[in-house]
Amino acid sequence: MSEHPHDNRSPNRTEPVSRSTSSDPIRRSIEVEYWVIDEDGRLTEPGDLVEAAPGVEREFTAPLLEIKTTPCETTAELREELFSRLRSVLREAEKANKGLVPLATPAEHGPIEDRPSERTRVQDRVLGEQFEYVRHCAGTHIHVEQQPGRKIDQLNTFIALDPALALVNSSPYFKGTQLAAGARSQLYRWMAYEHLPRQGRLWPYVDDNEDWARRIERRYGEFVTRAVFAGFDRANIEASFDPEGAVWTPVQLRERFSTVEWRSPDTALPSEIIRLADEITDVVERLNENEVRIEGDEGRVTDDAIVLPRFDAVEEYVEASIRDGLSSEEVRSYLDRMGFDVSAFEPLSKEMDAESLSVEEARELRLEYAERLKEDVQITQPMLAD
Repeated sequence: MSEHPHDNRSPNRTEPVSRSTSSDPIRRSIEVEYWVIDEDGRLTEPGDLVEAAPGVEREFTAPLLEIKTTPCETTAELREELFSRLRSVLREAEKANKGLVPLATPAEHGPIEDRPSERTRVQDRVLGEQFEYVRHCAGTHIHVEQQPGRKIDQLNTFIALDPALALVNSSPYFKGTQLAAGARSQLYRWMAYEHLPRQGRLWPYVDDNEDWARRIERRYGEFVTRAVFAGFDRANIEASFDPEGAVWTPVQLRERFSTVEWRSPDTALPSEIIRLADEITDVVERLNENEVRIEGDEGRVTDDAIVLPRFDAVEEYVEASIRDGLSSEEVRSYLDRMGFDVSAFEPLSKEMDAESLSVEEARELRLEYAERLKEDVQITQPMLAD
């Protein structure tokens, strides 16, 4: 699931991941959302596409489809599973004259409908008019299993790596107008959660397990209080939301499934998503051999240490990643120092330079990128190193 606030529970509906030693392969899984369109580029409901493969589900907005993988031990395994499920969905989509669009926003001018849900109803009332921004967001979640004895280091490292969202920015548009290189991230963090910033924005580094637990409980209490104030019964709220499920910060410990979840990336072409998951996991692999420390403003990953910049510096990199993406030399240099092969990524957002789109142009854009997704799945991609 993307950074949507409707459901924050199971990444794969599987048993929790456990590891016996630090030498075991690091498991990783992906959840990615795609807009569903008809043959004319109009948003439509998935219909029978949800039956096409395991791990395919509806999302809280009517035209969104989510595809999940199970925990995989290698990049090759993850890629094969994601692409296999996508191929099955695309075969069904072709029969139904539908397509999947790998753009973080649909560039849609009109409203997007919700599917009926008590969770959605609560959040709609709590966020008010700002909830409309969330309906225009489609993203990717990457889960990487927690490393024994290092999960807080891993969590803090993911916080510092949040500017890597720039590598897959895939739409600058909101309702036909250019908003930012990463329009989805701006909609979600800075607009939808304007009045609840501690719910939806990136949190500072965490000291220990107790610090994380306190933050979760405080945010849960804040959310429940808001929902009660909005007119909902406390017992019903608590039946629909547990503490972990009522928090939508972009980087999270998922204790129930023993993962650290990164919720910031846009939806994108599947080959780019796999590449990003591979590079994130590569940084995690260094945790077992290296010291993690926080100092300075620059940050770097070396053979001896993972140096995280101070959080206020991370925030500046994140803002530039959302606003300017890889057009920012500061962002490119930072991601390079943190171990990413920046030149290997080609964010779709950079391809779109029109200041605004008409309704017809938005439909044409969706049709174009639905074809791009099919091509990406059909082309034999080189296997990424594990």
